[in-house]
Amino acid sequence: MGKPDKQFSALGLAWNLGYTIAVPIVFFALLGRFLDKKMGTSPWILLFGILLSIGVTSWLVYKKTLDIIGK
Repeated sequence: MGKPDKQFSALGLAWNLGYTIAVPIVFFALLGRFLDKKMGTSPWILLFGILLSIGVTSWLVYKKTLDIIGK
């Protein structure tokens, strides 16, 4: 049963990483867009939100990688 278990494990990891990457980007981009419209600062808060989401996503993927390799 080794091969199907590894396939499901890889699929689960890919699904988890997809959410880990997508959720912060969508959240901070929408928040930045909303605040830009509210404050009239377009596109600066949106760009800051995207950069912040890249940082958050990188940190989350790094932590997930450490969990996987067992450190």
